[in-house]
Amino acid sequence: MIATQTSASTKAEREAPSTRFAKDQLRSIIERVERLEEEKKTIADDIRDVYAEAKGNGFDVKALRTIVRLRKQDAGERQEQETILETYMLALGMV
Repeated sequence: MIATQTSASTKAEREAPSTRFAKDQLRSIIERVERLEEEKKTIADDIRDVYAEAKGNGFDVKALRTIVRLRKQDAGERQEQETILETYMLALGMV
């Protein structure tokens, strides 16, 4: 066991400072991404709970999701999409 520790410490001492820095930087990036992925999962779970609550209160979840998506768009983009949709629906005799 002592030989392994000595070998490992000798290897670390021989590593160039830039190599150690790159490894530490890589480890830091990976750990940050892992933390953010966990936070993303927690937030997704929270959003799912809010939609479940809305459904329990009688709201249509599909409509709520559509409204959330539409509110993310700017007004011009939303108007363009609505115009295209209306044009297609008229062409198909749906309106």
